[in-house]
Amino acid sequence: MKRRDFFETAMAAQIGMAPMLQAAQVGTRPAMKITDIKTWLVGVGGRNLCYLKIETDQGIHGIGEVYSCGPDEATMAVVADFKTWLVGQDPRNIEHLWNMMYNFTRFPGGLIVNAAMSGIDHALWDIAGKAAGVPTYMLLGGKVREKIRVYQSAGGGTPSQLAENGKRLVEKYGYTALKMRPQPNRDNQLPYNSVTRQAGERVRALRDAVGPDVDIGCDIHARFFEVRRAAALARAIEPYNPMWLEEPIRPENENAMLKLAEAINIPIASGECNYMRHEFRKILALQAVDIVQPDICVCGGLLEMKKIASMAEAHYVMVAPHNPMGPLATVVNVHFAASTPNFLVLEYHPDDESPRKDILKEPLMVKGGYLPLPTKPGLGVELNEEAFKTMPSRRWHRGFDYRVDGSVAYV
Repeated sequence: MKRRDFFETAMAAQIGMAPMLQAAQVGTRPAMKITDIKTWLVGVGGRNLCYLKIETDQGIHGIGEVYSCGPDEATMAVVADFKTWLVGQDPRNIEHLWNMMYNFTRFPGGLIVNAAMSGIDHALWDIAGKAAGVPTYMLLGGKVREKIRVYQSAGGGTPSQLAENGKRLVEKYGYTALKMRPQPNRDNQLPYNSVTRQAGERVRALRDAVGPDVDIGCDIHARFFEVRRAAALARAIEPYNPMWLEEPIRPENENAMLKLAEAINIPIASGECNYMRHEFRKILALQAVDIVQPDICVCGGLLEMKKIASMAEAHYVMVAPHNPMGPLATVVNVHFAASTPNFLVLEYHPDDESPRKDILKEPLMVKGGYLPLPTKPGLGVELNEEAFKTMPSRRWHRGFDYRVDGSVAYV
């Protein structure tokens, strides 16, 4: 027997032994099983957006968004492998299928495996909502709010540009919160004192432009290593009342984050680089952050993020999801936020201009700083697969950054 035939036969035997493989009638709904998983890499804005669709024998399908890790072909290869595990399974057994993917990958998943699992999870919840005839958030405990507060990042190379951008965004979209990078451009090339001084000038400029009541989140992007350096920057921007200090230091050392939290007066937000409830457990147990920021496209998906939020709630911590990806990721986050009491605010990128507005047939649109809740069954939106033909994928990676002496800088 050829090697490939041997492994295919072994896999078939293993799947055939799997409990719950045979789909069965549930309530008044007929039996349902997964028949196929399709994927797309869509080139948008210098990187890819990664989408999948799970099809069933009942004509109901679900869609999901996978985190664009780069190289995205590797992530989609994991989705293709999971397809061989999932075809034939009942898509409504979401917890069961999630545990299959998580446990049968042998080791706890990293960025690529977790991203694949997350997108599949989205699609399963979409199917569950459609099969039940209700929006997905109604299967997650129902809604606890009528609309979802969002914020956008206000970029700008100089303090005046930053101020102008922030004022324009508040006027156009009605935001009650914005985010900014306090450090100047090329901060890794500058002395510490210059970065700290300019951070204070930049936050002051945005505060003066938008007034005293708009919340301003300050995102360091984990570019600092030294706790006291981050504390010095926090003191420089504290007079302008930031909403939070996001990823002020590298996230690997929870005890260092706790040391920083005890030294400053600004709430600390972090979590986009943490996966699954187990990594969040450590930082929550230390009470090292005030706001967690899991990413629904890589932390394990919608169900896993609900579990993370529940853990955070027990520690008196709020949730402000990291959301840098595409319009579908925003919709999945809206279902999470609609059903989560300790949700705070959602990162948002407007979907009112091409090519982003073409990805979904009916993307959600912000009004008065909030997004509406979908009312159709499932996630309530559909991919515009025809538009994908005009958005070829690309190879990309995060940019490189070096210090003046040539050493690798944190990015």
